[in-house]
Amino acid sequence: MQGKRLTRLLLAALLLAAGACGGEAQDTATQPEATAASTTPTTAVAPAATTLATTTNAPTTTAAPATTQASTTTTTEAPAFPVTVAGVAIPERPTAIVSLSPTATEMLFAVGAGDQVIAVDEFSNYPAEAPVTELSGFRPNLEAIAAYDPDLVVMSGNPEEIASGLEALGIPVLIHEAALNLDDAYRQMLQVGAATGHSGAAEELVTSIQEEIAGLVDEYADPDLGLAFYHEISDAFFSATSSTFIGTVYALFGLENIADAADPGGYGYPQLSAEYILESDPDIIFYGCAVWCGTSADSIVERPGWNELQAVRNGYLFEVDDDISSRWGPRLIEFVRLIGQTLQTLSEAG
Repeated sequence: MQGKRLTRLLLAALLLAAGACGGEAQDTATQPEATAASTTPTTAVAPAATTLATTTNAPTTTAAPATTQASTTTTTEAPAFPVTVAGVAIPERPTAIVSLSPTATEMLFAVGAGDQVIAVDEFSNYPAEAPVTELSGFRPNLEAIAAYDPDLVVMSGNPEEIASGLEALGIPVLIHEAALNLDDAYRQMLQVGAATGHSGAAEELVTSIQEEIAGLVDEYADPDLGLAFYHEISDAFFSATSSTFIGTVYALFGLENIADAADPGGYGYPQLSAEYILESDPDIIFYGCAVWCGTSADSIVERPGWNELQAVRNGYLFEVDDDISSRWGPRLIEFVRLIGQTLQTLSEAG
C-alpha cells in the first residue's frame, strides 16, 4: 500500500511540474478515489434561488458552433445572495476571490468572474490576465491565503485543516474534487457561476460546450471502427484509463483504451510497461509531456521496437496538451476537438 501511495504522489508531482514547465498547470494531485459525488447529474443554476439545483438534463441538440473558447466576459447579473453552493454558505457576492486550482481559475474567468479574482496559485497561468502569485494549491498555507483577505476561496482536493482554518476565519471555501466525467465538470462550472453571481453566464458556457461536443461526437464517433489508443501522460509510460476524466472523453468517440486491462485495481493512472504497449499495438498514440519530458513523435519512433507499432507505422502520433486534457475546465472542448480532428484525419487516410 505504501508503494502504491508513493507512486500516486510521484505521478501527481510530475503532472504538476509538467504544467509549470509547459506554461500551463494541471489539477491532478487529487486522485479519483478521493472524488466525491462523481455521478451527480448535470446541474442547473437558478439565478433567483438560494441553493444550487441539481436536475437539468444535457441539451439534445447536436449543432456545433464554429468556435467555443473560454470566455473573458464581464457580464453582470443580479445575484441572489446569500446563496448556498455545494453546502457552502456565501453571504454576499464575493469581490476578493482566491483560486488555488488551475481548473477553477479557468472556470472563474470563463463565467465572467475574472474581475473578482485577486490572487491565484502559482500554476494558474491561464488565462494570461490571471493574477498569479506564489500561493500553492498543492501545499496550501493558511496564513498566506488569509493574508489576501479573501471573501471566497476555491480550491481542489480536500485539505481539511486548511478549509477548516479558513472557515474559522469566516472565509467561505468551495472545494472541487477531480472530475471523473463531463457531468462533474459541468456541475463545477455551474457551482462557480452560482458562487460568484454569474449563474446565467455559467449556464450559457455549459450549454455551448455540451452542444459542440454533441456535434463533434455525432460527426466523428464510430465505435464500429474498433480503434485502440494509448494516451501517454509521461515518458515513464503512465497512462489514464476509462475511469478517469481523460478516459471518459476518449470513450465518447468509441475508442478502446489499452490502459484499461492494465488497471485491475481501478487506480485510474497505471504505469504501463513498454512490453505491454508493444503487445497491445495501439492504432493511435496520443502523447503529452512534450515540454517536461521532451516527448515528440520522433522520440517515440526511436524507442526500441516501437517502429513496429501500427500507430508508428501509419504516422498516427498526436500531441496532446496535458493541461487542456486534464483540467476539465472550459477548455476541455479543445481536447474533444483534437480527438474529432484525429478521427477525421484517419478517416480521410482510409
